[in-house]
Amino acid sequence: MDRVEKLLKALTELPGISGQEHEVAQFMEMELKGIVEAKYDGLGSFIGIKKGKSERPRIMIAGHMDEIGFMVRGITKEGFIKFNTVGGWWEHQVLGQRVIIYTKKGPVYGVIGSESVHKLDPKEREKVIEFDKMFIDIGVTADTPDLPKKLGIRPGDPIVPASEFRILSNKKMYLAKAWDDRIGVAVVIEVLRELSKREHPNTVYGVGTVQEEVGLRGATTSSFAVEPDIGFAVDVTIAGDFPGSKDAEISEKCGAGPSLSVIDGSLIPNPRLRDFVIDVAEELKIPYQLGSLARGGTDGGRIQLARSGVPTMTLSIATRYIHTHQGILHRDDFDNLVKLLVEVIARLDKKAVDKIRYN
Repeated sequence: MDRVEKLLKALTELPGISGQEHEVAQFMEMELKGIVEAKYDGLGSFIGIKKGKSERPRIMIAGHMDEIGFMVRGITKEGFIKFNTVGGWWEHQVLGQRVIIYTKKGPVYGVIGSESVHKLDPKEREKVIEFDKMFIDIGVTADTPDLPKKLGIRPGDPIVPASEFRILSNKKMYLAKAWDDRIGVAVVIEVLRELSKREHPNTVYGVGTVQEEVGLRGATTSSFAVEPDIGFAVDVTIAGDFPGSKDAEISEKCGAGPSLSVIDGSLIPNPRLRDFVIDVAEELKIPYQLGSLARGGTDGGRIQLARSGVPTMTLSIATRYIHTHQGILHRDDFDNLVKLLVEVIARLDKKAVDKIRYN
């Protein structure tokens, strides 16, 4: 593995559901030691300040640290674990999947189970099994119903998919959990690392936000603290390059360049900022895609509303199978997004920002 692959492996294998992002924040701080001044907001978002030639303009780039997951709701008298979802899951995609429960005593492995398919009649098999009918089996037996208590499992403990980072046969395609949005966190880290090697006419705030998956909460508090002049949210977007995908609705493809969002459910980007980014990409011949989604949103939806308003744009990496136990994305899209953001930031001096902003 090269350095970036090791970074992506470490980030995606960390546990960090919404509200439990501290290990990811500590990792960001460690990776950026000596490059940024590290701070946190009151909700737990990491803020890395990289000073350039001028205190203003302030450029905020944000990737959310949290991943979707589950949380222990209770324990049955037989010792099986009932759980709540944290973030958006589709019931079809979780049955039979391995998970890890993180307790004060350490990790506990299990599998998500439900009634056996062999006991369901044909009509029942056609229905979606609801989360309330699922449970986590940690290996209890009739004579060990107190095993969860002995292992320290209690309500509120976070649960994450048991999935490892893998480089696929196409060496540029990577498989892992939590691309949404550890890939954005990795972009923030690498952009700050690259900016440490060159001058830039601004101050950059690299932010790892918390609780995006449950309401864009960390973006709200961190952008209020940063007071940015320009904002960028870095996230994943839906890839449409696999069988059965509706290409007319979702056109982004893995390996075709970072996706520049023209609209989503939470943000219509400032058109001057959008064109500024596109112009830089075309000048440097960096491949890009234009994306639009009728539903869904990113941290950009909250960054734009900070104080009196912030020109904001979302830049994404097309990813297959978002919000499942494992997704797939392309290394070139990551490298090109890092390059694009570095070059955009290097050009965002006061004059350029004044032309973009309305006030």
